[in-house]
Amino acid sequence: MMTKQDLMDKRHNTDQLRQNSSLSPLHAEQLGQSIASSWQRSSSAEIPKNRLAAPLTDLKKTTSSSTLAQALQHCAQDLKHIAEQSSMVLAVGDIGSTIIWAASSPQMQSAAESVHFIEGGQWCEELVGTNALALSLKTQQSSCVFSSEHYMSSIHDWVCYAAPIIDPYSKQVLGVIDLSTTWQKHNSLALLAAERCATIIQSALLECQKQRLFIRAFAVPHVMFNGKVLVLTPRQIEILTILALCPQGLSLDSLHQALYGERKVSMGTLKAEMSQLRDVLGGMLGSRPYRLLVHVEADFLLTEQSLDAGYINSALKLCTGVFLAKTESPFLCAWRDCLESRLSNAIFKANETDVLLKHVSHFPEAIDAVERLIELMPKTHPVHQTLLKYKGL
Repeated sequence: MMTKQDLMDKRHNTDQLRQNSSLSPLHAEQLGQSIASSWQRSSSAEIPKNRLAAPLTDLKKTTSSSTLAQALQHCAQDLKHIAEQSSMVLAVGDIGSTIIWAASSPQMQSAAESVHFIEGGQWCEELVGTNALALSLKTQQSSCVFSSEHYMSSIHDWVCYAAPIIDPYSKQVLGVIDLSTTWQKHNSLALLAAERCATIIQSALLECQKQRLFIRAFAVPHVMFNGKVLVLTPRQIEILTILALCPQGLSLDSLHQALYGERKVSMGTLKAEMSQLRDVLGGMLGSRPYRLLVHVEADFLLTEQSLDAGYINSALKLCTGVFLAKTESPFLCAWRDCLESRLSNAIFKANETDVLLKHVSHFPEAIDAVERLIELMPKTHPVHQTLLKYKGL
């Protein structure tokens, strides 16, 4: 447990480091590499110096994870009780760092409202700089941001603890939970409390996803049903992907056209595929029209939702390989072309070089990402010269 003097010394030391135009390796080590890197990203993000509150967005216009919102309905009262009993404000953010749910103790309510640490508050680094909520999503690890480690001066009196919320089935990060209070009440055990809150939400996810299908279509495709990997043919995965993209359902003729196009495959063959799939899914496949009767999630749907919400970095992180690279389905090929076009447009708006470098590692032929990296990286950076050679300039 840190004494009051320890806390004052920690804040004083952080204030001194903030005054440096650049951090030495020793100072970066003292501060913590994740905070130091976040400061560097924040300083180059052109955040208005007079910004004292996070921008607000209308949650009705975003495409936050419906799964996460559903889980919160099961555990909201437990989380609210924790916030009130701990004299903290508790917030849940989506994968783009937008707060989709919040509860506050009376002691923190006014402070939270004044900086928009409320539903609709956009807390990504590009908009407000260093904060625990965004940092935890960035590193996909638990994070603590203390006092003036925050970029915005209006939250220098805060200490925040955050932990990622991980889907218990797919293991993908769905969002983040943050517990915040005043810096004088800093306690290292609070990070464990944030992780415990993430566990509460993950338990709620298990409860509300008992009939749940997850489709991974990037890189190596596979399908999970109620937490178990299904043994399916590539054709069956294509069918499930088409139905996931057409939740309203499809007639037999429409599904046949989407799957086979002009290929001469009998309707009987498709009917046999659907019969096998219905058995595998325990009857959770409707007919007339054909549709999935379970809660469906997929990496490609999350990517589409991220692009719709403007979460460019999240979309790029989700794309770990080509979408159903071997498919001959005209519907899926057209959807893939559309997605790749949207990703290409998004790449030229991306600002994080590490995300783009990771994207190039998955897609070596992604010249658009290479061109954007050349724009972002200083000419003196050794990787800049490598990129020029890669592009053939």
